[in-house]
Parts: sequence; structure tokens; C-alpha cells
Amino acid sequence: MKNELLAGIALVLAVAPAGAQEARQISVPGNPILADGDYYSTDPAPFVADGALWILAGRDQAPPDVNDFIMGEWQLLKTDDPKSGKWTHYPAIAKPENVFAWAEEARAYAGQIIQGPDKRYYLYAPVLEKDSDAQDRFAIGVAVADSPTGPWRDAHPAGPIISQRAPVKNDIQNIDPTILIDDDGRVYIYWGTFGQLRGMELERDMITPKGPERSIEGLTGFFEAPWIMKRKGVYYMLYAGNRAGPKSDCTPAVYHACIAYGTASSPMGPWTYRGVALKPVSSTTSHSGAVEFKGQWYLAYHTADAKGGGHFRRSVALDRIEWDDSVTPARIRTVVPTLRPQPPLAPTRNIARAASATASNAPLPVQYWIKSLNDGITKAAPLPPDMWGSWSPNNPASQWIEYRWNKPVTIDGSRIWFWNDQPAGSGVGVAPPASWRLEYWNSLGNGGWKPVPGASAYGTEPGAFQDVTFPPIRTRCLRAVMTASGDGKSHAGLAVQEWEVLAPKTAPPVVRDAEAKPAPGCS
Repeated sequence: MKNELLAGIALVLAVAPAGAQEARQISVPGNPILADGDYYSTDPAPFVADGALWILAGRDQAPPDVNDFIMGEWQLLKTDDPKSGKWTHYPAIAKPENVFAWAEEARAYAGQIIQGPDKRYYLYAPVLEKDSDAQDRFAIGVAVADSPTGPWRDAHPAGPIISQRAPVKNDIQNIDPTILIDDDGRVYIYWGTFGQLRGMELERDMITPKGPERSIEGLTGFFEAPWIMKRKGVYYMLYAGNRAGPKSDCTPAVYHACIAYGTASSPMGPWTYRGVALKPVSSTTSHSGAVEFKGQWYLAYHTADAKGGGHFRRSVALDRIEWDDSVTPARIRTVVPTLRPQPPLAPTRNIARAASATASNAPLPVQYWIKSLNDGITKAAPLPPDMWGSWSPNNPASQWIEYRWNKPVTIDGSRIWFWNDQPAGSGVGVAPPASWRLEYWNSLGNGGWKPVPGASAYGTEPGAFQDVTFPPIRTRCLRAVMTASGDGKSHAGLAVQEWEVLAPKTAPPVVRDAEAKPAPGCS
């Protein structure tokens, strides 16, 4: 997921502002905190300093059609009262190449700021080593400052404290550090991704590895983004989990992540999985941090909910954490994300979002997500969970997708958006269908699935809506039946980003989509 499409970086750096900028006061009505598309913010790391709540965040700078983590700098958000909606935004407090002489630019990944016993602030930052022969050049450096806003300077000019080379050597990607200063003053650091979580004690200077490096086990589905904290003598580890599947308590799609957590009675474990603190959000990645501020715990996380947002243009949100102290250890109640007030949805003929969706290949391969069929979103550069898909090592000759409504609806049109990575006619990969048709459930007479009568041409061009019109029919279920391209021996997979179903123009427009609830089948 953290591929390096460095070609896109030059474009971003050419337009990126140089140097730190003036702080600005903002007043926001809710999440995400920065929502206008001017500054995207990601990988939040909250902390308390000088009586205020702060959030360290990276800055997503990828163009809308580039699927890469292009992050040139860190920024800060500060509030005296989260409920007030009043924040101070400090853009560009630090850039990797300006803090660490050994670091490349444009890879300001998820870091954390913590105040040390000497009252100075320490930034633990994963950045790329510019002169390294390591298989993976991500390494963790430590910077120090007298204020959260800097100026930041390298606290270990000799180089990173963790890398694949020195001084702590390993063979994992060294990102996403999280720090704990325990009640006895001992310091612990945890980090990792791609299912590898490591932990280690540091000397009390906050910099020198004390070791040994240990593999952290017991956190079911760990993928990345660990966050260590302590409450009432219990250690909690939040993390992005992607144990995927139709029966998973975390996520149905492997590209998406929940925020799961585990507990332990000592910093290095053993750790026990406890459940999910936050379900998957609108961005595929999920990264969180938690902190207690004035007696209330808060969870900071990121979403794709800002203007122009996406999986690589994320924005920080903040919600309260509530605890269930009736059990031991205390349980984190699943956080329900809140969103700033939204304008009313425009009237529409599309009634697909009031239907529940299913498909012939249910349960879907875990890289796809059935919910994307009728979420109202199409993208120029989608990821697999942004679509329904059917690719497998042995693709069948035909597949279908189906909408079910709780009561009969009258319809006279449909629009479908195919996706492909192979040309029409291919027998491998994902290609446009060779052909497709609509079928509706006829509950009268002999009943059963019937071809939609009088339908216009069925276009198969990918990357745009293909419109079909037909005389009005009344039904409770509708299918799009697709014939896969291929040579009869092998067939390509199929994929659909969005599928709309249209009510007649003479019908009252749908002002607000009803919540889609599971509906009984029509077979």
C-alpha cells in the first residue's frame, strides 16, 4: 500500500509552499477539522501541552488522480476546547529534509510528539534515508524542540535510531512510531506495518535504544499504525487492523482497515485482542491516536470526507471515546464518527441507494466491497474496494449483480460504470464485459427473472456511465447480468464502480435517499 510512485512527487513539490507559514485561527462546525480542500491532514497524533489539546498531522499533497502517499511536511492543530470548534492551524512546522540531514524530502509519514522529562518536545518521525543501501529505506529519526511548533532539530545527528542498517537493524518497514513514558519514567517505542509490530525500551534520554527489539504478538489482524496508551494501570494498543472477510468484526474488504485494540498488564505484553474501537471509514487507510484531555478521552483519526478528499487526500477528525468500566479491563465503546452538517442532497431519480446489493460471487473476494456499488461515488483512479469485482484465478463466463428493494418500485432507466485494467476481449485481468443485460423479477403468473423489455442499447465502454432506457416496469429486484470477455477457455474478471437505477421523470424526485436495509431475495 505504501508504493513509491516518485514521479508524482516532482509535480507536488513544484507547487508546494516553501518554509513555515503563519498560524491561522479557524472555527469549524465538526469533522473533518480541515475540510475545505486547501490543506489535507493525515495520520493524527494527539497530545496535551500547555493546557491545550494538540494534534500532529502529516499533509497529503497527492493530486486527485495519483494513488500515492505524497506527504511533504508535518502540521499542527491546537484547541483549548474541542467542543468549541475553535482551532489554531500551524502549517508546515517541519519538513524531513530540513530536520534530518540524512533524510529525503516528501515522505513525512506518521510521527508522534511527546514531552520528555526535561520538558522538551520529541518528534519521532519515519522518513526515507537518502543514502542507504537498505532494501527498505524507511527509518525512524528523533527531533527535539522547546515548543511543539519548533524549530525542530535532529536529536541524533548520526542518523536514525531505527532502520534496516543501524543502530537497531531489522528487515521490516520502519514506520508509524508510537511512544509511551510509563509511570516509573521508563520509555518505550513501538513501530511497524504490513503485519509486523515491534517494541523496544529506550534509555531515559528518549533517544538511545536500550533494547532488545521484540516482536509484539497477540493483536489479531494487526496491519499498521500502532498507538500505545495507559489507563487505570492497563496498557492499551490501538492499531489499524485489516483481518477481512464477510464475518469479520473489523472489515469486509482487505484494503480498508478498522481501528482495533488490545490490552496488556505490562508494556511488552503479553497482549490480548479486545475488539474494534472504530469501524472502517471513508478512506482505505485508518490511523488513529488517543489522548485524555480535561478528564475526557478523545480519538483522532482520518477520513476522506473533506472537499476533494480521497484515499490519498485525507483529513483529521476528532470524536470522544467512551469507556465501559463494568468489565475488566475496561472496554472501549465503538466510536461512532460524527460529520459536520451537510447540505441537503439534491433531488435525484436514482433509487439505487435505497436498495440492498448482492452479487453472484457473494461473499466477494476481500479486495472488493459490495457497498461501493451504490455509494454514489466514481473515481478516475479507484482502488479495488471502490468497486464491485469478480476477478479470481478462474473467472466464470457470466456474473450478475442485483439490487433488492423492500417494496416494489417503478423504474425506466439504469446507468452503469464499468472498470477495467485490460482491453475489451481480453481473457485475463479485468476487462469490460462482452455484453450485458438487465433482468427484473416478475412476481406475476409464472414469475421469475425476465429480460427488461424494450431496452435501448447496452454499452460496454469503461470509465463512464453507460445509459439504458426502457418502458416503465414495476419490480422489487433488478439484475445486471454480464457475459465476461474471453476465448471460451479463459475469461476476464468484471468490475463495476457504480450502478444507478432511475425512476421515471414524471415520478416525484427522491430528495433524500432512504437508508438501504437488507431486503429479502427474489429467487
